[in-house]
Amino acid sequence: EARAAMAGARPGVHALQLEPPRVPETLLKGSKFIKWDEEPTSRALVTLRVDPQGFFLYWTGPSMNKLPEVDILDISSIRDTRTGRYAKLPKDSKIREILGFGGSEQHPEDKLVTVVYGPDLVNISFLNFMAVVQDDTAKIWTEGLFNLATNILAQNASRNTFLQKAYTRLKLQVNQDGRIPVKNILKMFSADKKRVETALESCGLNFNRSESIKPDEFTLEIFERFLNKLCLRPDIDKILLEIGAKGKPYLSLDQLMDFINQKQRDPRLNEILYPPLTRAQVRQLIDKYEPNQQFQQRDQMSMEGFGRYLGGEENTIVPPEQLDLSDDMTQPLSSYFINSSHNTYLTAGQLTGNSSVEMYRQVLLSGCRCIELDCWKGRPQDEEPFITHGFTMTTEIPFKEVIEAIAESAFKTSPFPVILSFENHVDSAKQQAKMAEYCRNVFGDALLIDPLEKYPLQPGVALPSPQELLGRILVKNKKRRPHSKVCEGSVRKRGLEQTPSSYSDTSSVVEPGSPPLGSPLAEQQEPLSPVMANGEDKSSERIAKLVEPRKSIDREAESEEEEEQQQELKKPTTDEGTASSEAIATEEMSTLVNYIEPVKFKSFEVASKRNKSYEMSSFVETKGLEQLTNSPMEFVEYPAWCRRDGNHFTWQTSSALGPFAWFPVSFLGITSQWINS
Repeated sequence: EARAAMAGARPGVHALQLEPPRVPETLLKGSKFIKWDEEPTSRALVTLRVDPQGFFLYWTGPSMNKLPEVDILDISSIRDTRTGRYAKLPKDSKIREILGFGGSEQHPEDKLVTVVYGPDLVNISFLNFMAVVQDDTAKIWTEGLFNLATNILAQNASRNTFLQKAYTRLKLQVNQDGRIPVKNILKMFSADKKRVETALESCGLNFNRSESIKPDEFTLEIFERFLNKLCLRPDIDKILLEIGAKGKPYLSLDQLMDFINQKQRDPRLNEILYPPLTRAQVRQLIDKYEPNQQFQQRDQMSMEGFGRYLGGEENTIVPPEQLDLSDDMTQPLSSYFINSSHNTYLTAGQLTGNSSVEMYRQVLLSGCRCIELDCWKGRPQDEEPFITHGFTMTTEIPFKEVIEAIAESAFKTSPFPVILSFENHVDSAKQQAKMAEYCRNVFGDALLIDPLEKYPLQPGVALPSPQELLGRILVKNKKRRPHSKVCEGSVRKRGLEQTPSSYSDTSSVVEPGSPPLGSPLAEQQEPLSPVMANGEDKSSERIAKLVEPRKSIDREAESEEEEEQQQELKKPTTDEGTASSEAIATEEMSTLVNYIEPVKFKSFEVASKRNKSYEMSSFVETKGLEQLTNSPMEFVEYPAWCRRDGNHFTWQTSSALGPFAWFPVSFLGITSQWINS
């Protein structure tokens, strides 16, 4: 109740659903693993454990006489854990033989545990373990560590909790004599060595770098006293003076209640939903935080107790209920900001940076719900589409591996739908069919192909909600119109176009000697044939569709769209980058597109006439500023653009149920991953 009144919770309105971290019994007791590595080649028998608070993963090797050395990993730095076919497999023949790969053992990969950790999405490292026994040990550890690492309450813990974490690290890292090295304390508080030594000495502890401290002499109470000596708090002294302590070493219950209700509490809060604290609630806080029993009995709080209270869970930066999923997730999809990623595959700059399949895993694990795939036609020898930043020196990654990585990580940290934004430059019917096949086979039932029965692709029908699309993957790709008069094999050829001679072993940069547009060599690229991947000619079916009456409610708008498709081939180079040279979608890729269909933005008037909530448009800043200047009122009603770090990916729908935009934003710590606008 105290937290509800102070942190802004809503008693009776929202009950906190988040659970604090709980360490499984298996992780507490420890398990035997073989820790292995290939760079350099090494292996060692270790015992893995987790401390009772779930702060650290630590392991020790065998030791005959003295205590073994302890290696430690902060669980908050763990970004992912993997087992089975998703774990890192050994490649070195000797390591594979030692671990049982290639032998009689069935599915040795099920004993593997890969721990992915690092300070950010790009700079990551891997720890490789293999369980000694063939049971569900690896699975228990993989799930247990992942749950601890992704616990939102643990990630947003109070100051007191983080101080306890520092204390736990010191207690775990003992030397072979089981004592706490003073050098570890000096390393932890390295800003002022002399002050650390003085604070240790004032607490009656050894303070020379070469010395150590007995664990039973270094209790949590002694550690807190050491911190109080090390970090003086004149700010708390000032608060006590302002409250009216007048030099006394404590606050009375009335003074504390006045501080909480008048200083800490937001006066704008409704007093019924957010009532001020009562004397009984304040007394509970004194009992919780005051270490001196005499002060407790007199309903008083000392300066030390007051400091503990300010660092407690009642005063965390973000109220716990704000970390919980408490927003309404049943509104149409276009009513939300979406956590999005641009050039998802890049680990560095857009011109020469490396591309990485791992980036797709890390971005999804971090909470992004919309990711980008820049797809290009594979080389003749394998005809496997790849992903890269076109016309640059960035490296390439296989399209299929990216799809597999997305399937692995899409819903590990969030159940809400994932949008795949294709920038499709694959001007090959065969390879586009292969891309669609990979999506269908790898994603399985998670891939949304047919629109939901309740939300047909018709004018005036709203989009489904995130709640109704839980666990689904949606594709955004250009879509072929059944009635389109554009040539089946045509490709938008603005500026530089990828040709067979433009391929190299290291990048997808177009060489200076590439043939000019319209030359015979340039025209030798494989056209998008009406014959599909299965060899069946669909021409008759398409002809039948061409003569069908149009079902659009606005024939004029449809006619304009056809005209645009024919004019796209003639359009000069723009500032839209490689997005302006996308290939025409084949039937296979088109069938994967439903609720996110990109169309060219004509005007707000046309969008309102069409009234199709599943259509969206993208444009760069110059276009956005132009629309804002020419149509300011409509632009505010249809907030349609936002660009960050070169991202010309914007969302605008013509839904009549407003708001009408999805903005790509870069929040990585949002619990729900979708933000209701």
